[in-house]
Amino acid sequence: MDLWLYILLLVVLLLLRVPVAFAMIAPSMAYFYSHNLSPGYAITSVLNGINSFPLLAVPLFVFVGTIANHLGIATRLYDFAKALLPRLPGNLAYVNLGTAIGFSWISGSALADAASTSKVQIPQMLKQGYPYGFSAGLTASGSLMSTVMPPSIPAVIFAATAAVSTGALFAGSILPAGLMAVGLAVYVAVWVKMHPGIAVKRPFDGGTLRHTSVRVLGPLLLPVIILGGIFSGWFTPTESAGIASVYMLALGVVYRTLTLRRFWLAAKDTVIVSGGILLILGASNLMGQVLAREQVSRALGNWLASLTDNPVVFLLLLNVVLILLGIFLEAPPVILVLVPILMPIIGEFGIDPIHLGVIMILNLMIGSLTPPVGAVLFVVGSITRRPMAELFRGILPFLIPLGVVLLLLTLFPEIVTIVPTLLGLT
Repeated sequence: MDLWLYILLLVVLLLLRVPVAFAMIAPSMAYFYSHNLSPGYAITSVLNGINSFPLLAVPLFVFVGTIANHLGIATRLYDFAKALLPRLPGNLAYVNLGTAIGFSWISGSALADAASTSKVQIPQMLKQGYPYGFSAGLTASGSLMSTVMPPSIPAVIFAATAAVSTGALFAGSILPAGLMAVGLAVYVAVWVKMHPGIAVKRPFDGGTLRHTSVRVLGPLLLPVIILGGIFSGWFTPTESAGIASVYMLALGVVYRTLTLRRFWLAAKDTVIVSGGILLILGASNLMGQVLAREQVSRALGNWLASLTDNPVVFLLLLNVVLILLGIFLEAPPVILVLVPILMPIIGEFGIDPIHLGVIMILNLMIGSLTPPVGAVLFVVGSITRRPMAELFRGILPFLIPLGVVLLLLTLFPEIVTIVPTLLGLT
């Protein structure tokens, strides 16, 4: 089987909506068979793709996000932000954004964040007269911070695939996620200025603020435990994920919201999500064997070198490719397939792997928010049960601040690398 036939079969299976892992495995097995390679070697490649201690953090961080969702943590964050910002014009829009920031430190997944916050925030904004497009667009775009801000699940996958420090990638993601929040807040401020009749102020209630502050102390300590432990060297990212899981269960017991049914639902969701990710990990490793035999990395590197020798131009071209891939595919398979190809190439261009990791994740997340196929859009649309065309129109303006942040990160890699450097992680 030639490489072009292999790629054609992969594309056809993806267009037929075959699950990504099986769309990778089927042509890879056909390639192995056509080249008289051992099926046992193929199976070993799949198992080696998931036999990694750092990747154990993936199901654990998935569990942290799912159990937080079932324990109502998003509601606690929403109530706190609402009590904190009543006098601010357009307070519910900023509350939406603030809740997304808080939940991004916990969930690590944009899809989980979008599913959780959409149920809480969009109905409340609609009751106060906010347009559906703006409410859903803000919720969907704010959820992207969960996949950039640590503990980001795509960051764990990238770090394991690229053999770089997960802690350094987490540290490098903090400022970019903050820039995303600032960019979205600027757009909200402009929108509020243009809609003064909807964005009204609310009276301040000190008692409510004190009550809600106590209710969020527990969840807000979680990122301190995770990042503090990792950056101080007390425990590895995988160990921090285990500690975070136990901590969330303890919070559920203290808050009396953890029931056997909720634990079972969270565990079931974790197995389903993690099983899909790990199967893609194994399939991607098998596909990587095919691409390595065909020397795709060398061919692609030579082709890119013929186009440009400027690292900024290379990254701009890569941004376009990644956004297009992010529209149709979720982040894990794209990271797993492209990172082994890109690592030798970025070495020739002198690009920091941590810089590549952050902009790669942000690109794929913007793709997941881009009509007509973006995964985050369909999560929000399935929960709100409104016409997708209305959601598409609402999301388009939010792509502007996210695009500006992506451009800044591409042009100024110091935004990504300064925190890991200061912490001595690189």
